[in-house]
Amino acid sequence: MNVKLWFLVHKWTSIICTAFLLLLCITGLPLIFSEEIEHELGDQVTAPPMPEDTPHTSLDRVAEAARAQRPGEHIRFMFWDNDHHPNQVLVLMAESMDAPPDANSGVVVDSRTALVLDEPKLDEGLMYILFKLHVDLFAGLPGMLFLGFMGLLFAVAVISGVVLYTPFMRKLDFGTVRKHRSTRLKWLDLHNLLGVVTLVWALVVGVTGTINTLSQIVVAIWQQDQMAEMTAAYQDLPPPQQIGSVQRAREAALAAVPDMNLSLIAWPGSQFSSPHHYTVFLHGNTPVTSRLLQPALVDAVTGELTDTREMPWYVKTLFLSQPLHFGDYGGMPLKIIWALLDIITIIVLGSGLYLWLGRGSTVSRPVDEIESGGLAEGNIT
Repeated sequence: MNVKLWFLVHKWTSIICTAFLLLLCITGLPLIFSEEIEHELGDQVTAPPMPEDTPHTSLDRVAEAARAQRPGEHIRFMFWDNDHHPNQVLVLMAESMDAPPDANSGVVVDSRTALVLDEPKLDEGLMYILFKLHVDLFAGLPGMLFLGFMGLLFAVAVISGVVLYTPFMRKLDFGTVRKHRSTRLKWLDLHNLLGVVTLVWALVVGVTGTINTLSQIVVAIWQQDQMAEMTAAYQDLPPPQQIGSVQRAREAALAAVPDMNLSLIAWPGSQFSSPHHYTVFLHGNTPVTSRLLQPALVDAVTGELTDTREMPWYVKTLFLSQPLHFGDYGGMPLKIIWALLDIITIIVLGSGLYLWLGRGSTVSRPVDEIESGGLAEGNIT
């Protein structure tokens, strides 16, 4: 592909995706510090202090407490996050097992005393608005897929920008910003320099963000693939009239995989389970395995483990892309680095938009100048 074609690719992919990438970078910046912001806003609940060796109560008591708090609703999931919310269980409930995800209501229960600590509003607040804008533009799966396509265009724009930057800098030192030329040319040099500096990070975040937008599709494939295999023996059986102890399901799963920790439990008939099983999702203890979930299926009536397997490669790819995208696997230092790179990317996108909007004010001859080894008053966005 010659320089002219690379220029057109870079120009049009950048033009199409820039506004949406700016939105993603702006909304993503506070989301990097979501835990800290929610804490400062008083939106986080903490379990009361108790001795460290205080035992955890039965999950059946936790379930009873949640049902008593919201009578008439059905438990669909229990979540644990011991790193950020120790000694707490988040119970998600809805009026029916097949209600849409947005219909969930939450109850936070103390895992030691089974006392209700909070009923968080899952669809309110500033962080919820920012999260929905960042994830799907309040448009559900179509919005997620659209943003995923914008992420792909962004990756192409970054790669094509690098291809153009090499001949552009042929007669200049790397990182040169021509401060004594026009304002437009200074912004062009800065745009190119910052784009190259953030190259690897931008590609990682763009590609992993695109992978994350496929989460619903990946889950659906997993359900039709591995989950269908694991529940094949129950396929023609009627759903049970009454299910057994969730505590017994937890114990059966942890006994089968003793070196893993509890992450979430999906109730029979919920999105991540079958009508006949509790699906207990476990995670490992290392920095990598802590991001990977392994399902353990437990017969909801007998409480016996029926199957447990590692997730297939495409689900593992999704799990590993999430911490790389959000930068939440290295504590505050990594969050600060992610935030700084995000701000630089905002400058790159904003300067590209400025250069394109102001293109009519100068005589533009970008391709000829690139091919000759320099650029004067050109336009690469």
